[in-house]
Amino acid sequence: MSGCLYIVATPIGNLDDISGRAVEILQQVDLIAAEDTRHSKILLARFAVKTRVLAYHEHNEEQWTATFIQQIAAGLSIALITDAGTPLINDPGYKLVAAAHDHGIKVTPIPGPSAIITALSASGLPTNKFIFEGYLPTKTTARKNTLQQFISESRTLIFYEAPHRIHASIQDMQAIFGAARRVAIAREMTKQFEQIVRGTLSEISQKLVSVEIKQKGEFVVILEGAEEISITDKEVLRVNQILSKKLPPKDAADLTAKITGKKKKTVYQLALKTAEKGY
Repeated sequence: MSGCLYIVATPIGNLDDISGRAVEILQQVDLIAAEDTRHSKILLARFAVKTRVLAYHEHNEEQWTATFIQQIAAGLSIALITDAGTPLINDPGYKLVAAAHDHGIKVTPIPGPSAIITALSASGLPTNKFIFEGYLPTKTTARKNTLQQFISESRTLIFYEAPHRIHASIQDMQAIFGAARRVAIAREMTKQFEQIVRGTLSEISQKLVSVEIKQKGEFVVILEGAEEISITDKEVLRVNQILSKKLPPKDAADLTAKITGKKKKTVYQLALKTAEKGY
């Protein structure tokens, strides 16, 4: 009978944030696959977890995935953990979880801490819609090009950033989105020197320069989305009518959709309905 693959969330800082269920699973499984065994053994020792631990990271993911799948299929249970937080979120593990599903193996998540959700919940920025983009490119030009893609994004944007690049990234955001766009940055969450600071991009940049915000520890950056622009049917029709003078109806509808953000089908049906009514 097949075993099970457990996806176990571990603390992002304060070890007491681990759940009782997570400790129980880690004690009971046959094997723990950890991103960094040296880091994880500190946590495991704290909670008297004596289960065997093997390293599973981006450099040996291909090698160990097939082996782990064979072991689980043979009846063993394996727990996957990362250095901190919920596995697979900007960390290795996707190939193993995908392979488990492909082989009909049960995958059970053991929920817990996540740096993204922890920072977002305390950011004071909109939480109803958000997207996570991981780390930005390390080079300035590439970073600005990436940020430019989000110029009209209305959802809250979340990034990870390294301490030695945090100020450059905030400056690039200010250049793309303007000094007044609100942002919250969080570092050392759940630890002794935790900082969660919200302000405009300009204010946060100044606080980094003055060292009011220390450039130490990994950062989570939560950036306010662009203001949503409501485009009325009347404006959509106006744009479509102008384009229709030079383009076939379907091409005009396609371009109108791209300009206004409406669906092509919606634009086409709106134009057709208006034509049928004769105005």
